[in-house]
Amino acid sequence: MKSNLENLDLIDLISERHLQLRNIAEREWNEKGDIHISNSEWFILARIYKKSPSVSQVTRCVDMSRQAVHKLAKSLQSKRLVEITDSRHNKRDKCLMLTNLGMECYESNLLLKKELEQEIAKVIGVDSLSSLKEKLMSDWGIN
Repeated sequence: MKSNLENLDLIDLISERHLQLRNIAEREWNEKGDIHISNSEWFILARIYKKSPSVSQVTRCVDMSRQAVHKLAKSLQSKRLVEITDSRHNKRDKCLMLTNLGMECYESNLLLKKELEQEIAKVIGVDSLSSLKEKLMSDWGIN
């Protein structure tokens, strides 16, 4: 039986694998953790990890509206993962920063993703995984 990935072009293949890995990572976290965090929320947490960007700055880094980023930030704040403060430079803008709990969750999730990466390495081999990572990080000349 053929895999349903075999007939996909490169862009769709990367997208399918990305979605598959994100779903696995989200499921693993939500099965082990006490705090439910969606893929979109993880995306925001990654953008503010060890930084204190404004909502505007985060919006420029992600493919979401300002309203969506603000809504996700409010959700993360209600879970005590993010602190929202007034920007020093623009009173209408808000800055986002991970709380201690947010840092703990983010770093625990990094460990879960590392475990998933190790599982993939067991199947495709360490050299193949390293090669894949190198190719994904290389300049493809397609800005």
